[in-house]
Amino acid sequence: MKSTNGLALKRGQTQKPVSQTGGGSKKGIAGKLILYFLLTIAAVMQLFPLVWLLLFSLKNNQEIFNLPPLALPEEIRWNNYVKVWTSGNIDVYFVNSIVVTLVSVVLTILLASFATFALTRMRWKLQPLVLGLFMVGLMIPLHSTLIPLFILFQALGLIDNLWSIILSYTAFNLPITIMILLGFYYALPREIEEAAIVDGCSVNRMFIRIILPMTSSVMVTAAIINMIYNWNEFVFVNTFISSDTLKTLTVGVQNFVGQYSTDWGAIGATLMISILPILLAFLIMSDRIVEGIAAGSVKG
Repeated sequence: MKSTNGLALKRGQTQKPVSQTGGGSKKGIAGKLILYFLLTIAAVMQLFPLVWLLLFSLKNNQEIFNLPPLALPEEIRWNNYVKVWTSGNIDVYFVNSIVVTLVSVVLTILLASFATFALTRMRWKLQPLVLGLFMVGLMIPLHSTLIPLFILFQALGLIDNLWSIILSYTAFNLPITIMILLGFYYALPREIEEAAIVDGCSVNRMFIRIILPMTSSVMVTAAIINMIYNWNEFVFVNTFISSDTLKTLTVGVQNFVGQYSTDWGAIGATLMISILPILLAFLIMSDRIVEGIAAGSVKG
């Protein structure tokens, strides 16, 4: 009897964790389903403005104001896109936006990488002061600098010149870009630099061939943030640029706003065209971020 009870007890002990494991797995599945449901709702909410803007760009003024937001137009008007691309100078604005954005992003990332390397991997007397000055730049309101910048660019002959926009974007994006890079640079192991120096590598060569490849993931992240800001910026372009051939998309959309009438369908088409490059760039670079983080990790 004792042996039978012992076997029964052992069986009970072995069966108890099985029931707990089954309950835990059910709870885990339920939790995943809830998480996926919430993520699906969030994704639908994020896509709703894009779907609404696409339908908005395919309607005329009467349909925009009389039909529900998600209602299909009576006639799909792709000619809105043809109109803004041919007669609205959107092709010129589009090229200007690409040039200004790419040049500003490259300059900002390079200068921020140089500054962050000097602030985190070198020792010099004014290092804390310079880092503090860069961080103070985060607290300067953009609008408070418009008049001083206008006077400065006017003296340099850069008013109505794309370089006034590029320099402004680079200067204002430097502090936030350096702040993004700081944490990553502080985490880099110094053993790699010491080994490179022992092998006879100079500081410049070490920065280009070792540090920059290791920080590619965080540079891509900073580039996306800079790209979104530069592409959507309005105030600097509207202040420093007056020629129609040098305007960007954000300012060029005003061409379809008249004194007595406004072509809302053309405005929607322009906004849709301006959104597509950012969406494509983010979809392409988002995978690069994950790959860069995995490749840039240091294994012991």
